[in-house]
Amino acid sequence: MASNYTNLGVQLMTTGEKAGTWGTLTNTNWNIIEQISGGYASQSIAGGVQTTTLVKSDGSTGATMATRIWNLNGAITGNQTVTVPDSIENWWIIRNATTDGTDTYTVQVKTVSGTGITFAAGASGRVTKLLYTDGTNVLDASADFGEVTLTGTQTLTNKTLTSPKIGTSILDTGGNELALLTATGSALNEFTIANAATGAGPTLSATGTETNVPINITPKGTGDVFINPPTSGALIVSGTSTQAGKIVMQADTDDSGSFVASFQPGVLTESTAYVLPLADAGTSGDALTSNASGTLSWTTMSGGTSWQAVVTGATQTAVAGNGYFIDTTSNACTVTLPGGTLGDEVSLIDYAATFDTNNLTVTPASGEKIQGAAADATLTCAIERAGFTLAYSGASQGWLLKDK
Repeated sequence: MASNYTNLGVQLMTTGEKAGTWGTLTNTNWNIIEQISGGYASQSIAGGVQTTTLVKSDGSTGATMATRIWNLNGAITGNQTVTVPDSIENWWIIRNATTDGTDTYTVQVKTVSGTGITFAAGASGRVTKLLYTDGTNVLDASADFGEVTLTGTQTLTNKTLTSPKIGTSILDTGGNELALLTATGSALNEFTIANAATGAGPTLSATGTETNVPINITPKGTGDVFINPPTSGALIVSGTSTQAGKIVMQADTDDSGSFVASFQPGVLTESTAYVLPLADAGTSGDALTSNASGTLSWTTMSGGTSWQAVVTGATQTAVAGNGYFIDTTSNACTVTLPGGTLGDEVSLIDYAATFDTNNLTVTPASGEKIQGAAADATLTCAIERAGFTLAYSGASQGWLLKDK
């Protein structure tokens, strides 16, 4: 009489059957049961798109389907499907250990007629799942386990957490907030933290799917941002061969202006250092100047003309560096020059086109000259709309006309 077999290949014998072979057959059955309860099978599914059909092996060991743990492996170049018969009721621990150079192919485990479950493409799908069949379909028992939540104080030693999902905060050993985490919907960018070998520093980088990703450091309220080197460290803004390193200080939010300090590649060496003065400028209009060694100081800038209000009186004492609009509509005007210092300038302009009727007279300071003439000699201008500048050249020639 022919033997019957279970869905996983265990032989069923009736009374009086298999005389003289029961010992051998029973031992084989126990081996199959042992394989079902805790055996391990390595199953290659290498190749392109295909279906690997697993079947039982009646009366013998070795069938992957009748093994508790499956290791699906091999280099796959297309989506894979692994099937078991519809009638099977069992459970397995299945590891997807396949390799895929493009991270685009999936592995599906199902009954012949069911929809089954799918291991995702890429690293996220190279995991181990607890699967079972109910006689109709393959289901994922591990999906019901959900997230592992640790309550109270737990110590994890030598544990690797792969992409752990952390709530809203990380606490220190005292239970105080060390870092707060805020989730952003559809986030694309993130921080990447890298350690370093000898001679290099760890790196905090902005990474993500976008090409250009800034890093934002925002203090609370009116708080400051401090960078504190322990001894002789420096804040270094690096550049590249095509892009200068630069510091941008933006204006208030209601002003579109900003101040940019940049160092062009090839112009300044990395050893160039600048020392700023400790105090603000003492005079409005002062400028920062260098001593050729990188030490900057405030300097009152000379040169240029400071134009004054229109002069209508009969006399005016001039100040070096000033310009005067002279209105002689009602009367002539005499302008007395200051005591000269080399390079001093005074500018005068006929404001009302009346120098031809009421002349302008220019008088030097006592003992000084104009146009190299005798000391204290004056200069008279009777030309309508005349305008000129006198520059002091020294005691020999005195004040000379800069514009003629």
